[in-house]
Amino acid sequence: MWGWRSVSVATLCIALSSASPAPAAEPVGQAVVIKTEVTGQSGPIEVDTSVHRNERIKTSQSGLGQFLFRDGTKLAVGWGSSVVIDKYVFDDSQSVKKLTIRAAKGTFRWVSGSSNSSAYQILTPAGTIGVRGTAFDFYVGPDGTTAVVLLNGAARFCGPGGCRQLQQRCDCVVAKPNGDMSAARRVDPSILETLGNQRALPFLSGNQRLAGGIGMLGGCNMASVAPERKDRNRPPPPRDPAPAPSPQRQDPPQRQAEPQKERPATPDKPDKPDKPDKPHHDKPDKPDKHDGRGRHEHHDQHDDHDYHDKGHHRDRDRDRDHDKDRDRDGDRNHDRGRNFNRNR
Repeated sequence: MWGWRSVSVATLCIALSSASPAPAAEPVGQAVVIKTEVTGQSGPIEVDTSVHRNERIKTSQSGLGQFLFRDGTKLAVGWGSSVVIDKYVFDDSQSVKKLTIRAAKGTFRWVSGSSNSSAYQILTPAGTIGVRGTAFDFYVGPDGTTAVVLLNGAARFCGPGGCRQLQQRCDCVVAKPNGDMSAARRVDPSILETLGNQRALPFLSGNQRLAGGIGMLGGCNMASVAPERKDRNRPPPPRDPAPAPSPQRQDPPQRQAEPQKERPATPDKPDKPDKPDKPHHDKPDKPDKHDGRGRHEHHDQHDDHDYHDKGHHRDRDRDRDHDKDRDRDGDRNHDRGRNFNRNR
């Protein structure tokens, strides 16, 4: 009996121990800036959400996340990225003994915190970035090609092909998983063609804006390939609208010219004073009642001819009067002669 009871108690203890929840993952930092879509182990990440050790952080093709670790280290994760907080060992002195992140793909900005530089390590498909108390951008392409651009301090990149030291601001190294590695040289816009992606290194080119002091770093003459170049071309557009109002201000003179179309009607008004001319010509004709109605109508068309007709009629009337006087004188003389003969 005791044997069966012992087995039952042991079985119960095992069942209880297996049902107990696993210890929660250790929080190592929190999100301070989130844009569009950023996800973690438990789903979407929001501002002030904690991030944990061994948690994979992913961003969408337009996503952006900025994270602050407990020792002050800052990590920006740009669009289309995937990174895992691989190791994190924290002590009581507000510093870490070990902080390792594994970048699978995408674009990132790193700014070291208060811990010893030897505590930081970044793993990429093409090699390892060793931190020397520094700030830098790095990009991991789909094929594992990795580019590192130094912004402050110093860094070292080691891969199958050896190691490269980054000591001057804007120094750049490009490495491939097969061991091919470029020499350290100053970065320029041609690196985007080398990487085969115009969206690579968006924090340098200005395609993505970072908040806070982490966003003040960068430049390296990469802004010429960013939309900021379009922003520089924005000042000229105000010059174009300036001459535009001038043709509109000239519209009122054109409207004043419209009344000129009615000027052909104005010359008709001076014709009205010509009407008094008709009575001026008709006044001397009124006393000549014997000329008849037809002469007045004919006078409007042939004034000169009427003038000569008037003179002709006057002369003819005078001749008639003269003939009458002459006939009267003849009759008188004839009467006188006849009376004289009678008296004889």
